[in-house]
Amino acid sequence: MNPIDIISGYYSEKSDAYRILVEHSRDVTNKALAIARQHPEMNLDLEFISEAAMLHDIGVFLCNAPAIDCHGEADYICHGYLGADLMRKEGYPKHALVCERHTGAGITKEEIISRNLPLPHRDLYPVSMEEQLICFADKFFSKTKLGQEKSIDKIQKSLSKYGDTTILRFDRWCKLFLGE
Repeated sequence: MNPIDIISGYYSEKSDAYRILVEHSRDVTNKALAIARQHPEMNLDLEFISEAAMLHDIGVFLCNAPAIDCHGEADYICHGYLGADLMRKEGYPKHALVCERHTGAGITKEEIISRNLPLPHRDLYPVSMEEQLICFADKFFSKTKLGQEKSIDKIQKSLSKYGDTTILRFDRWCKLFLGE
């Protein structure tokens, strides 16, 4: 499977949305693979990480995010599960799980309901080690400041608005993946 071929099926290669998505996804992929290679004891699937990290944000074009040249109808928070629907349609159900579970540090069904989020009423947080690693790596890069890696402090501050559970999950990943 070539993730770029799949992305090209949904995005014009001449668009800013394509350029932004691919550049952001490459940064996330490189970070996730670098961390995975530092942890051979975890026996992570590097090929899957490479593919899924490139595809984790494929659904953004379906959302209204003009700053990244996306002019869809849905709220940005929906890009994960919308991308998951695309990946399932493409025949990649494991990759779909990464798409739908990577938003924030994951979102529980209870959080979705209590915040009245426009998301399916089910747990949408990363479960497998590969899902957790890609979600973690994604927190270091934004689509509006391409190529600039965020500090852990900056990530924690941005996640703090989503509550203690989110911060605790991210802090656990810092210990697990970075030894911090």
